[in-house]
Amino acid sequence: MTDPDVLVVDGQSLSCADIVRFAGGDVLVVIAPEAMAQVHRVHETARAVSAARPVYGRTTGVGANRDAVVGTGDAETHDLRLLLSHAAGVGEVLDDAVVRAAMLVRLNQLAAAGSGIHPRMVRGLHDALRAGALPTVHDAGSIGTGDLSALAEIGLTLAGHLPWARGHLDPVDLAPGDALAFLSSSAVTLARAALVADELGRLLGAAHTVAALSYCALGGSAEAFAEQVHARRPHAGAMRAAARMRRLLWHEGDLSPGRRIQDPFGLRAFPQVHGPALDGVEHLHRVLEIEVNAAAENPLVDARTGAVFHHGQFSTAYPALSLDNLRAAVHHVAELSAARLGDLVEPDFTGLTPFLASGPAGSSGIMILEYVAHDALGRLRHSAGPVTLGTSVISRGVEDHASFTPHSARSTAAAAAGYRTVLACELVAAVRALRLADTAPRGELLAAVYADLVEALPDVRTDHPLGAEIRLASELVDGLAAV
Repeated sequence: MTDPDVLVVDGQSLSCADIVRFAGGDVLVVIAPEAMAQVHRVHETARAVSAARPVYGRTTGVGANRDAVVGTGDAETHDLRLLLSHAAGVGEVLDDAVVRAAMLVRLNQLAAAGSGIHPRMVRGLHDALRAGALPTVHDAGSIGTGDLSALAEIGLTLAGHLPWARGHLDPVDLAPGDALAFLSSSAVTLARAALVADELGRLLGAAHTVAALSYCALGGSAEAFAEQVHARRPHAGAMRAAARMRRLLWHEGDLSPGRRIQDPFGLRAFPQVHGPALDGVEHLHRVLEIEVNAAAENPLVDARTGAVFHHGQFSTAYPALSLDNLRAAVHHVAELSAARLGDLVEPDFTGLTPFLASGPAGSSGIMILEYVAHDALGRLRHSAGPVTLGTSVISRGVEDHASFTPHSARSTAAAAAGYRTVLACELVAAVRALRLADTAPRGELLAAVYADLVEALPDVRTDHPLGAEIRLASELVDGLAAV
């Protein structure tokens, strides 16, 4: 980023944070001149090589049609047929943020200059983003070897063969080889993964604050976060989690023991369980930032040597496995959140009424929060299963492996939704417990956060529907990430 309102696309430096910010709107995209010059050079190289030797997708068909020879001057037939035949147009319509993010990722990959695509396609995609023009993109037809159907819809819209869902752009003429050069990417999946990685990063950051409030309500022991403990098994994420909890809870130097000789796992093992999820988000960011800045199109056109390389860079095993790992880690984190919620409704841990109830005997208080949280946890558990254990054999047997990364990204979005609900239920319970005990956190930082939450969350202690509070808490957790 060179300016608060401008994003320079150069094929080398796009970050996950850039993708998230652009997806939200009000960011102007500019292509770096040197990147555009390289796109021109690689396109000329692709034209020259295609005149001298077979090049997959340019002088041949694709998939099992790889040996079928096509003309090099009939883009209006071969390339258009390729786009038309790959645009399945089924499944849910992707929301605007994902489409914007996907178009940005694809623009940046094309700016990395390895596809040989005609520069006017790059400029057309760039112009669409600057004009706010968005195509209709359906979410079906991808198995981890390229988002062929979704990108075909974007390509056809750019070429004027599908209507724009929002805005307008004059049609861009296809040049020979443009279709495969545009399709050969997993930009939609990578965009979705970047957005959900950002959401999970925020939720995991907020979880420190929510857990710290639960610790205060439950009288947790500081020993679980001691620097001496974590220095003896220095996993990076666990050390960060413990340090953050120390800053939140005991940054004034109060390391007095809690109410028990040692706490339940939901309190005591927080750093050890939370750490792998923090590490998982960091690893996913690193993987995605390699992917979105990659010239991974098959074939790769190298202007420096004048060579064309046919390869398997379409495989997205790295992001698929990273997403699978992160979901499993988040499930463990959510289990501990649900466990702390269970502790908060137990008088033996809080010294308060069962279910933090107020009113006549038998009042249910926040009993239903456990049901809501465990329903969300069950959904999360279902989405946390690995999707990379399956494979497929398609295109008459020549494409015999798939990572199913799109499915992993969808499952991760579902996992984030489940975790958000679990965390919101814990937040409602922790604030209620502190209110009933009439005890605010002692640490200056956490006390200020608690004061803001008391202002935001209603204080209704008699039995009442809790849905509005859960929904409000699910929105408030995003703001706790930066505490």
